[in-house]
Amino acid sequence: MPRPNTGPRLKRIDGRPNFYIVWFEGGRERRRSTGTADGREAEAVLGAFLRERELSIRPAGPARPNDYLIASALDLYGTLHAPTAADPKRIAYAMVPLLTFWGEQTVDAITKQTCKAYRTWRKKSDGTVRRELVVLKAALNFAHSEGRLTTVPHVELPAKPEGRDRWLTQKEAAALLWAARSGRSDVRLYLPLFILIGLYTGARRDAILSLRWPNVDLEAGRIYFARSGDRQTSKRKVVGQPIPRRLMTFLRLARDRGTELGYVVHNHGERIKDIGGGWDGNEDKRGEGSFGGACKRAGLIDVTPHVLRHTCGTWMAQRGVPLHLIGGWLGHKDARTTALYAHHHPDHMAEALAAADRR
Repeated sequence: MPRPNTGPRLKRIDGRPNFYIVWFEGGRERRRSTGTADGREAEAVLGAFLRERELSIRPAGPARPNDYLIASALDLYGTLHAPTAADPKRIAYAMVPLLTFWGEQTVDAITKQTCKAYRTWRKKSDGTVRRELVVLKAALNFAHSEGRLTTVPHVELPAKPEGRDRWLTQKEAAALLWAARSGRSDVRLYLPLFILIGLYTGARRDAILSLRWPNVDLEAGRIYFARSGDRQTSKRKVVGQPIPRRLMTFLRLARDRGTELGYVVHNHGERIKDIGGGWDGNEDKRGEGSFGGACKRAGLIDVTPHVLRHTCGTWMAQRGVPLHLIGGWLGHKDARTTALYAHHHPDHMAEALAAADRR
């Protein structure tokens, strides 16, 4: 019985160094060399091949779900939308397992049952699976909005997990900084500064890693972080974030070691592509990246770079800073996000307590 038509995928052919694009068409296996043995380059060639193939087989106008590859939707989303998203890396990481599981199939293969099968196959937490399926859902909606797809199937998501209220105490923050300063010689130069900027400004990881000295005005005491969706231009933002006094000291020291146009947090002048994640508490495993290594040395479990941002907001709430000011400092667009810090505020439930006392 002939093999059914399947979408293209990357494959190693025995005895050959390069990756090949392999697919079945008309019951026969087809191959095309990518011309490279590098995995990332091969993925790029596959993406270009899918775009070319889609244009050649897609009729004018949007395609039906059974005529449109899931890989094409993900590639379109990754090419046109991801570069301007708040966290392009998160989207890229999600696409790897999505393409592995669904990459050879068309959009009509996405059902409630196959979404549950993906969840079982991944063997990851519901939170991780949900984030990945949200990327799939967004890619399908994007393809529809771009006129590539007639209808979008329902993507069944795991229930949204309750948010973990993980933040650092002053003692934990001190331990993390000490651990950062006890790392390798190159890590000792950039990781403590990354942590301090995160704790004092609450800026997101990528905003800190992308920050250059022209966007730090030490005289005026302001930092001009690029926000998600901003295009990089020569024009400075009109309003910058004030630099806390204690952070100013460390920035001045770092400025003396840096270059006029270089990155504030850098490794020998080069931008740090990935600061790493956290440490899961397994003594047999290393922490993820330089940040995770410091977490392991400090004995801090489930602390990621994003926890620095949450810690900044939590400390402000604990000191009685009004929620609307916390939201402004962290750049929240939705007051409901800032409301998550309300229970840390010293006045939390004060009105309810006063009412109960009047009974």
